[in-house]
Amino acid sequence: MAVSIRDVAQRAGVSVGTVSNVLNRPEVVSEESVVRVTQAIEELGYVRNEAARKLRGGVSSTVGFVVLDGQNPYFNEVVRGAEDEATKHGIAIIHGNTDNVKQRERLYLDLFVEQQVRGVLISPYGDITRELKELRSRGIAAVLVDRFSGDNLFSSVSIDSVLGGRMAVEHLIRTGRRRIAFVGGPFDVRQVNDRLAGARVAAEHSEVDVDLEVVATAEMTIEEGTAAGTRLLARPPSERPDGIFAANDMIALGLLHTLVVDGRMLVPDAIGLIGFDDIPFAKVGAVPLSSIQQPARMIGRTALRVLLEEAHDPESIPRRTVFQPELVVRRSTAPST
Repeated sequence: MAVSIRDVAQRAGVSVGTVSNVLNRPEVVSEESVVRVTQAIEELGYVRNEAARKLRGGVSSTVGFVVLDGQNPYFNEVVRGAEDEATKHGIAIIHGNTDNVKQRERLYLDLFVEQQVRGVLISPYGDITRELKELRSRGIAAVLVDRFSGDNLFSSVSIDSVLGGRMAVEHLIRTGRRRIAFVGGPFDVRQVNDRLAGARVAAEHSEVDVDLEVVATAEMTIEEGTAAGTRLLARPPSERPDGIFAANDMIALGLLHTLVVDGRMLVPDAIGLIGFDDIPFAKVGAVPLSSIQQPARMIGRTALRVLLEEAHDPESIPRRTVFQPELVVRRSTAPST
């Protein structure tokens, strides 16, 4: 069985982080710890991998990227932006998809630590503070993508999702919608909560009476959008919304498919529909979909630049980069008649 870095730490009587520092940043470790770790390595026959050797020379050529939902074309565009920037620096992106599963997120982070990547970009599921602190203790820089750090401990690159949610519902109100449903979930995803918060602000500050309800979904997928559409159609006509703000375009496209096929709630005649992300498929549907646009590739490029800067200077102050969303109007929200 191969000897791991944890085995070395146990033999030397130090933390895994200390062993990592001895391997990669010996100048920050006491001489005594260096001696103990080096002796443990020799006794156990621990062999450091090629990625670790490169990192010790300061030329690691890989960056890890953990995305929230690999099925969503939005994240594909973000990764593409990071790859475009990485290519300029001779760096490769290794990315994994968590599908909103915490265990998978942990698996990828552990893998990236073992591979001794130069840094990690991550669009996390739930609270990730402890894991990011652990990466930092091992000398691996980390930047949040599509979400910000509430405690400002880590750099982030995102858009203002609260503003985006507000823009979406304000647009529906301007087109004459008064019974609006927010369709999305799960609510332990920060982006979903932020978009709902913005929607509520728009409804509360409207000059006309607006009813805003929440229709929860288990995931942010086309299938969940289709199921939500079926539930809405099962209601009596008087209890159906006349406007829908979907938490992302995938949900919106599922809703659109169900409504178009059924035919009882035509879009946009009977109901207005707007999504979030403005993925490429939004403009080519049976009814072109209005959406809140995120500059996906710019987010990816910027996140990679910030990560490389922090990898070069671990003592740099974390910064928060926030892009502004844009409203893209298409036929799905044409004014009600």
